Amino acid sequence: MANMIGVRFRSRGKLVRCDAGELSLQVNDYAVVDTGHGLDVAKVITIEDLPQPSEESEQLMMVARQAQAEDLEEARRNMEKEALTKCNEMAAKLGLSMKPLVVRYDLGSEQLTIFFSAQERVDFRGLVRKLSHVLETRVELRQVGTRDEAKLLGSIGKCGYPLCCQNFLTSFASVSIKMAKEQNLALNPMKISGICGRLLCCLAYENKEYAATRKKMPQPNQEIPTPWGKATVISTNLLKETVTVKLEDEEIRELPLDQLIQGG
Repeated sequence: MANMIGVRFRSRGKLVRCDAGELSLQVNDYAVVDTGHGLDVAKVITIEDLPQPSEESEQLMMVARQAQAEDLEEARRNMEKEALTKCNEMAAKLGLSMKPLVVRYDLGSEQLTIFFSAQERVDFRGLVRKLSHVLETRVELRQVGTRDEAKLLGSIGKCGYPLCCQNFLTSFASVSIKMAKEQNLALNPMKISGICGRLLCCLAYENKEYAATRKKMPQPNQEIPTPWGKATVISTNLLKETVTVKLEDEEIRELPLDQLIQGG
């Protein structure tokens, strides 16, 4: 007599009878099943009150083994890949102006979340219904902005390192053009914007330090005392914390900020 269990390959899929052989599986366990077309991961739904095959010739799917972590991870990746492909196909057929980005499949809640970007708001209710039917699981679509798109897709920043938002940032700080001015950066959009088209997140990292240093700096054309007499400020370097001055004898010197304070 077969060790009958009932499994589902998708949360809304049909119940399939399988022979678990000598394996002792419990409800909500995951099993690797030989479908006859390859191995697939299924969730155990019931282990009781399942009728035996009506005919000896009826072939049952066989459970190969209880699913391990690597099996579940592979199943998750396959589900996400399939969902992204289907979403692209169906969005095109429905004429929706949207760009599906990535899919996240929560195996525990058996729910697919598809993130997409679009220039305008998209009525995706019809797409959700079709995807839920084809993929036989719950589907949620979420529209994201340009910053979140960069975080989801990932890339290399202007600095040559992986994007901060992908690597370690847990939230996006408010960044303004004033921060770029505060740091004496060229106000060239190509230089101070990230791949998302928004101002670089890193402009905010040291902004407080730059602002504090700027308060201690003299202004250009200001006359200040130095150990060599009075001098006129030509320029300042916030990063190096130095001041370039012209002395009364026309000599140009670059002086540390603390040297100016001592001279005053």
